[in-house]
Amino acid sequence: MKKRLLIIGLDCAAPALVFDRNWELPNLKKLINNGISGKLRSCDPPITIPAWLVMATGRDPGELGLYGFRHRRGYEYSKMWIANSTAIKEKAVWDYLGEQNQQSILVGVPPSYPPKPVRGKLISCFITPSNESAYTYPEELRQELEERFGPFRFDVTFRTEDRSQVLSEIYKMTESHFQAIEYLIEDQDWSLFWLVEIGVDRMHHAFWKFMDKEHHLYQPGSPFETAIQDYYQFLDEKIGRLLNKVDQRTSVLVVSDHGAKRMKGAFCVNDWLIEQGDLVVIEPPQKGQSIDNLKIDWSKTRAWGWGGYYARIFLNVEGREAQGIIKPDDYETARDELAERLKAIRGPNGEEWKTVVIRPQEYYPEHNGDYPDLMVYFDDLYWRSAGTLGYGKLYLQENDTGPDDAVHDYDGIYILYDPEVSGGQEKEANILDIAPTILKLLSGPEVPGLKGRSLV
Repeated sequence: MKKRLLIIGLDCAAPALVFDRNWELPNLKKLINNGISGKLRSCDPPITIPAWLVMATGRDPGELGLYGFRHRRGYEYSKMWIANSTAIKEKAVWDYLGEQNQQSILVGVPPSYPPKPVRGKLISCFITPSNESAYTYPEELRQELEERFGPFRFDVTFRTEDRSQVLSEIYKMTESHFQAIEYLIEDQDWSLFWLVEIGVDRMHHAFWKFMDKEHHLYQPGSPFETAIQDYYQFLDEKIGRLLNKVDQRTSVLVVSDHGAKRMKGAFCVNDWLIEQGDLVVIEPPQKGQSIDNLKIDWSKTRAWGWGGYYARIFLNVEGREAQGIIKPDDYETARDELAERLKAIRGPNGEEWKTVVIRPQEYYPEHNGDYPDLMVYFDDLYWRSAGTLGYGKLYLQENDTGPDDAVHDYDGIYILYDPEVSGGQEKEANILDIAPTILKLLSGPEVPGLKGRSLV
């Protein structure tokens, strides 16, 4: 009998929460006890885009040419592009399976907007502008779903102080997702069913400080103290309902693209670059001003940066940038010197940071697309990079673009239940291992050039 695979993607699900806490998650625990599970090392950078496509293609960010949500357009100072499905040139596992006439149903796998043809069915992901956009393949699937369940909810506004509203919206969104998922899973023709629930990520970013006593903004006795636990238990029930809808020929993979941990604060990298003399401005920045509309003296500027869960640093190179001043022959020396200064940054109390600096051209065997000159994980990712300026200080207690309690971590999770594999095994894995595992489980083709190894 032909095997099937159900992949339950939980964006940002953390090993410390799923494996280490004594939360009541009976369905996940049953899969763990009867399967193979462990930490899943994410890609670099460990963020939603590119991580899910790294998982689906078996190609690293350098091969994909995807280094985050937004990318600088060539060597322009102020032009950028936002990643979406049209940026993906490599085949995903569902493409290979489709060539064998195996059908896939995909719900919310980033980045899947705009929807591209697939042998099967697709609902696009959280980057979909609104449910007024075309968001399904085939196109008529949208009407079929909306007639039954109403408009599909893609995402929520989570960087806001109104946490009650955030919580309500996350539950409504997740219910919307699982209504469609439970309906589509009844289709008997699929070999691969892959869903991604973004609500886990949003819960972490909006509610981590209420749960974690080590968080610098922890609020004891908050009504949101168990919000994350409650949501995990809610999802566990949803997972149980899906497990009841599949048979014994169906393998199950629960997986996350990266992990999460408490945020210690945000480091103002551009203010630091101004202090260092690398970034020269024509007018002092206003509080909270974006680097995108800052008046910069490019004739004297050597470097500037973008914010996010990691910092992207760009050098101003003669002959590459329009007003570049670093001589091409001095590029490596200038970059290495700046990298050493970044690694030497200490915390607000003089504490030593474990900052990681990546040189993309050296780190990725193949480096396509618009990559920055340096990628920086401040204090091992505990500190976000603030892209805005003008605060009169380098260290912020909060994220600079709205409340955010958590940062991303290197390790996500995986739990693989295969009826033909003995359970209770623990094994660490890499995100690149997922694509070859999927293809092996579903008797897909052997794809040359994949770096990962099948887990079964």
